[in-house]
Amino acid sequence: MLAIFAPTAAKAEFTVCNQTLDVVNLAVGQQVEDAFRTEGWWTVGANQCVNVIREELGNRYIYVYATDVFGHPILSGSTDMCVERRRFTIRGIGECWQRGHIAAAFYEVDTREQARWTLFLSGRGP
Repeated sequence: MLAIFAPTAAKAEFTVCNQTLDVVNLAVGQQVEDAFRTEGWWTVGANQCVNVIREELGNRYIYVYATDVFGHPILSGSTDMCVERRRFTIRGIGECWQRGHIAAAFYEVDTREQARWTLFLSGRGP
């Protein structure tokens, strides 16, 4: 999956734009107070955008997990965090299976400490 990152002047603070021809399901992770938290799911149609974090970004790194409609990952990530099959908010990223969650490899987005950021998903790589 090819992803292009760029700061944005839009009102939303972390936005994901799906520039593919497929519907994408998204989960995000970030540091909240003293622990990581993951949340999902947002469904983003082809050529649409969704605001996933609505306040100014307080973290340099935001983590994104994206799947196609069949549940296959479409971003190649290396940071293990927890997800669920249905809408979720999970505190903590360790021992996903032992806590009854699903482990997933999230993609790390470096926002360069900007208050606002847009992630563009744009087509599948080799």
